[in-house]
Amino acid sequence: MQRNARQAKILEIISEKEIETQEELCQELNARDILATQATISRDIKDMRLIKVSGVEKRYRYIYLGKGEVGLSGKMRNLFKESVLSIRNANNIVVVRTLSGNGANAGAVIDKLSYSEILGSVAGDDTVIIVCDTTENANAIVERLNGFLS
Repeated sequence: MQRNARQAKILEIISEKEIETQEELCQELNARDILATQATISRDIKDMRLIKVSGVEKRYRYIYLGKGEVGLSGKMRNLFKESVLSIRNANNIVVVRTLSGNGANAGAVIDKLSYSEILGSVAGDDTVIIVCDTTENANAIVERLNGFLS
């Protein structure tokens, strides 16, 4: 099967059910008569920029944040809103505190925003550190990000 068709089927599968591992995704594809190896699935996950978030039925699940979107989708806003505990700054550094295990998810959403005031960010287990070009812009980033929480 062609890569684009397989990746479309992957999106369909992860929107229908919680998929926690690459092996589980392989099994789902194979059950739908789409032969794929774990290595192929691994490449697809990287190409599609799928990320893992906390699941409801399972510990983790894959989701697709999309690429090339302007602004944030409702799904991305909810991901950010549900995982962030607080957003504060000290001078030109913004600190985003998240639930344990959700720093990378919040960081992915922040990176997706592509704010020009952000010079870079680093995500850990429960914290995202954002470096802004000025203190004033850090204040503005805090306000903008807090807007997603309300």
